[in-house]
Amino acid sequence: MTFRPKFVTFDCHGTLINFDMAGAARRIYGEVLPEPAMANFIRDFSAFRLDEILGAWKPYADVVHRSLERTCRRNNVPFRPEDALRIYEEVPTWGPHPDVPAGLARVAQHIPLVILSNAMNDQIMSNVAKLGAPFHMVITAEETGSYKPQMNGFEYMLDKLGCGPDDITHVSSSFRYDLMTAHDLGIRSKVWVNRGHEPANPYYGYTEIPDISGLPGVFGL
Repeated sequence: MTFRPKFVTFDCHGTLINFDMAGAARRIYGEVLPEPAMANFIRDFSAFRLDEILGAWKPYADVVHRSLERTCRRNNVPFRPEDALRIYEEVPTWGPHPDVPAGLARVAQHIPLVILSNAMNDQIMSNVAKLGAPFHMVITAEETGSYKPQMNGFEYMLDKLGCGPDDITHVSSSFRYDLMTAHDLGIRSKVWVNRGHEPANPYYGYTEIPDISGLPGVFGL
C-alpha cells in the first residue's frame, strides 16, 4: 500500500527553485577567476553559507555577506559589500527547475503542500509564486528563528501543522540541510530529489526520484 501523508513538506531553494548561487558568483567573479579557481570559489562559497547558518539566527543578507567575505578572503579576491547585496537581491528572481510546476500541481490536487525554507519572509513569496501550484503553508527561517539543518524549524512546522513525524513526507535535494535532520526527528517518509548536489546516502532511508515529475508516482497518483 502506498503511503498517503497528511502533508507533503518541501525544501524550496535547490529542491524546487533553481538556487543559482553558483551562477550569481560566476556573473560577478567569472572574469577575475579562471577555471578551476572559479570552481573552488563556488565550492567555498557553498561551504561558508552552511557554516554561517549553524549559529544564532541572523538575516539571510548577513549570511550571504559573511560567507562571501570569507570566500573572497580564502581565495585572495577583493570583497565588495555591494557584490553580496547583488547576490542576495537575485534570490527572489529565481524560478523553478523545469520539472517542478507540473509535478507539484498534480500532487497538490490530492495532498496539501507545505514549504519549510531557509529564506526571509520578503524573499520567499516571489519564488513560491513561480512554482505553479497552491501551497497550504509557507514557513521561513525568519519565522522560526533558525535555519535548517537545525531541528527547530522542523519542530515548529510540525507544531503549526498539528501533526507528528509519521504524518508527513519530507522532500529535499539535500541530506545536509534537510534529510539528515528529518531522519533524526523520526520522519520516516522522505523523498530525495537527486539533482546532483550530494551523493546518495541510503542510511537515511528515502525514496529517490530524479526530479519532481517523479513525485506523484511516490504517492500512487
